[in-house]
Amino acid sequence: MIVADTGTPPETGEIYDIELCSGESRRWQYLGPDGREQIWWRDTESGLEFSEGSLMYAWHVVGKSSR
Repeated sequence: MIVADTGTPPETGEIYDIELCSGESRRWQYLGPDGREQIWWRDTESGLEFSEGSLMYAWHVVGKSSR
């Protein structure tokens, strides 16, 4: 995965602006890979944690959040 505004991989612990396929914007914290190499995120609004493999829709990282 590459962060659109920097061309670099996300950094563990950083918060990123995310755009969902519906056009909705979210802020997710990148938690990084677990022991099985699954990538985990936390939604900053709901506090829910999830792996990329569990998502059922398209999305992309817009860039690091400035908020």
